[in-house]
Amino acid sequence: MALGIEDYALIGDLHTGALVGRDGSIDWLCLPRYDSASVFGALLGTQEHGMWRLAPVDGERCVSREYLEGTLVLVSRWETEGGVAEVTDFMPLGDRRADLVRRVRGLSGEVAMRQELRLRFGYADALPWVRQAPEHARAKGEHALIGVAGPDSVIVRGPKLEPSDHVHVSEFAVREGETVDISFTWYPSHRQPPEPADVDERLDHTVSAWRDWAERSEVDGEHREAVERSLLLLRALTHEDTGGIVAAATTSLPEDFGGSRNWDYRYVWLRDAALTLEAFMLHGYEGEAHAWRNWLLRAIAGDPADVQIMYGLAGERRLMEYELDTLPGYADSSPVRVGNGAAGQFQGDVFGEVMLALEMARRIGVEEDRFSWSLQVALLDYVERNLDRDDHGIWEIRGPEKRFTHSRVMLWAAFACGVRGVEEHGLEGDVEAWRAHCDRLRHEIETQGFDAERNTFVQSYGSGELDAALLLLPQVGFVEPDDPRMLGTVAAIEKELMRDGYVLRYRTESGVDGLSGEEHPFLACSFWLVEQYARSGRLEDAEKLMAKLLAARNDVGMLSEEYDPKGKRHVGNTPQAFSHLTLVRAADAIARARGTDAPDPSEERVGAHQRDDTGRGGSRGADPGDE
Repeated sequence: MALGIEDYALIGDLHTGALVGRDGSIDWLCLPRYDSASVFGALLGTQEHGMWRLAPVDGERCVSREYLEGTLVLVSRWETEGGVAEVTDFMPLGDRRADLVRRVRGLSGEVAMRQELRLRFGYADALPWVRQAPEHARAKGEHALIGVAGPDSVIVRGPKLEPSDHVHVSEFAVREGETVDISFTWYPSHRQPPEPADVDERLDHTVSAWRDWAERSEVDGEHREAVERSLLLLRALTHEDTGGIVAAATTSLPEDFGGSRNWDYRYVWLRDAALTLEAFMLHGYEGEAHAWRNWLLRAIAGDPADVQIMYGLAGERRLMEYELDTLPGYADSSPVRVGNGAAGQFQGDVFGEVMLALEMARRIGVEEDRFSWSLQVALLDYVERNLDRDDHGIWEIRGPEKRFTHSRVMLWAAFACGVRGVEEHGLEGDVEAWRAHCDRLRHEIETQGFDAERNTFVQSYGSGELDAALLLLPQVGFVEPDDPRMLGTVAAIEKELMRDGYVLRYRTESGVDGLSGEEHPFLACSFWLVEQYARSGRLEDAEKLMAKLLAARNDVGMLSEEYDPKGKRHVGNTPQAFSHLTLVRAADAIARARGTDAPDPSEERVGAHQRDDTGRGGSRGADPGDE
């Protein structure tokens, strides 16, 4: 069985990423992209499904590990009876090659090292043909191994690997001051192996490239380290060529251990990508806004009726969901899925998130061109034609479609963005119609999506259920954070959706999602509550919950999708973009509440709260009956 999800650290090259375990084993790597098939798949099975372990002969786990400051270069320190060594794992940036490098350096004494390599292409479906290839080694006396299966091939350069029952093994010693480099390179099998790279040069360049990017960030406050690490992880999930941002590096890590709530997150959700883009823009990364907007224009070009909630990294539309029989699943959680059937769902909130992100881009100076604004107008026209359509909601409910309150609020936000585009930025559009839709949606939400008797907004019209997504209503400007209705909603969430101090998305036992089994608290929801506390005058509660959430990060600052408070385990796909982008927002909210000049996404996204739906100025915290 694989390690705990929290025992892994991500390294990446802005095209794909590998998960490195505390035991020195790389148990997950898809090449050449995040959404390619795995060559190491032990994460979703056993070592027989592909892995690459590098560790001392007599050491089971490293004593410490950390990223080099401002990078995704991982350094693990091993102590043995004979000496101390460190392993530096990284994927070189900037050369458009699919390389992974493991550098072993002796710090004291002598350490006997062992590496085990199990190549399993195609999600462990293909056992490769492997041969020694000394002609492709770095230099005379060094060794190279080539593995080929179908379209895929890899070359491993370093200490000689010898075969032993479908695994290749080598042992070597490293003494104080000595360095041993091992490189792993993927390439299409119809081509010749790439030439060996200069490891010193690639390491120096990779460290500099990560740090140059990190130093561009505008981060202050007590939680600076956590924010910077989250921004780096979000950057690692961004494809440098296409601008697409995947929701996570993995597929099918379970929301319920042993259960079937296992989904493929290696795709670009418009919602998650838009929110990640906002985190970037608010911390000084305007260039990422250009890249993502261009990705969006390409991905959803054509008829707005064909817009999907998610795409492939380059904008691919066909994300057919199927189950693998070659991988048994993490902790026997099956099925393992590739693709995602939710791509065909209608989720109204996505349109609001996209419009809000593009509005923020305008506010920071990204000029609209005739293509980008006409796209937004077309999206609003499509929303207008589908305004009475039920949807699957933010959580991709696989049960019946409903009128989810959060989705309706996000449709309101989409039209409000259109109004402000015309009135504040001089763009062209049917502002009167958009304003009328805002008014209609507000009245509808406040009468059908609000339970006056309980003083709380509800998950869907006519439902008594709660939903943590309701915490987003103040973030998009629909209500003030201290509006009595919002405070009532928070009180209800604290009573009904809190588990061991963390927030659930909704009550799975209600049957709303059409799935069996349960799930654990959703980390993004807990960060939303931090932001709500901070913005509604409950700073002490915000700081207390923030500390609890930061303590849930693993030793290198990573978060998965969910958290098991009792088992103190990460749950779900990792690293999860949604968890890290909401961490950034929560930290900013606390900093603002303390009086620092932290960026305010609510102001950037929808303007001042002292406005009504159309930006004309309105009452603060009014009850529905006062409208």
